[in-house]
Amino acid sequence: MAELARLEAPRSEPSLVEALGFAPDSSLLIVTSDELGVTHSGNSGVYESLRRGRAGSAGLVVPGPWSRAAAASYRGEDIGVHLTLNAEYDLYRWGPITYCPSLLDGDGGFPRTLADLWDHADTDEVRRECRAQIERAIYWGFDVSHLSAHLGALDFRPEFFDVALELAVEFNLPLRLPSADTEARVGFPFRALAAAEGIVSPDFLVRVPRTQGTRRALDRLLSDPPAGVTEVVLRPAIDTDELRAVAPDWSARVDDHALALDATYLRDLVDRAGVKLVGYRALKDLQHSRRPGA
Repeated sequence: MAELARLEAPRSEPSLVEALGFAPDSSLLIVTSDELGVTHSGNSGVYESLRRGRAGSAGLVVPGPWSRAAAASYRGEDIGVHLTLNAEYDLYRWGPITYCPSLLDGDGGFPRTLADLWDHADTDEVRRECRAQIERAIYWGFDVSHLSAHLGALDFRPEFFDVALELAVEFNLPLRLPSADTEARVGFPFRALAAAEGIVSPDFLVRVPRTQGTRRALDRLLSDPPAGVTEVVLRPAIDTDELRAVAPDWSARVDDHALALDATYLRDLVDRAGVKLVGYRALKDLQHSRRPGA
């Protein structure tokens, strides 16, 4: 009987790294370059990080002032839609691509802060705007690899997270999510809800505050890398007058660009830690194999 019980015991689901074809104790790293489409400097920095550097994926801000130029320069790279409902700069503004009055501030652009967005945004308008951003990226020719949320606007409120999850299911795309250790603080099990719908997400997310350096965060991470898939988010841009005029954190973005292109630093760091670099396309392929025809 004991032998029969052992044989009938349910098998646990394979971890994400196992499902991707790696050993259970493997450490995989996705280096993502976000905010493609916001500035010309950022477009140059993001595409260089993908084509000449070690970044594995990127995120497109469809409402960004330079998004159409980013689409014109696209060559099939691993790029997702960075769903955007905020325009955080005081003097550099952008707004919805749909008619969504609840997503506007007094300047006629997106709200500058998450608190303002969450206080006034209508959920139906959020859904309509985010769906339109994905559809426009597809119309422009992007082979969209994943979804993420600018400033985490869709991550931390249940009604906004529902929109992100609904769209990830509708378009059958992986979804960037915060690490599981933030669920208690947020107050709802967003990772379990996504997994129940068959949506794939990296196990860990490293989103470096704009006042801190990404190099230091990478050094700490890769000194003892966890088993699983970890995503590190960069915001690379080349040093120009435009960037300095727009972004108070321009120097951190320039350093992210140098970091992404520093092949020796990243190669040595990754090799020393035994980490393998992957992109979101691998997660998308896995999700499609689990949800064929969705």
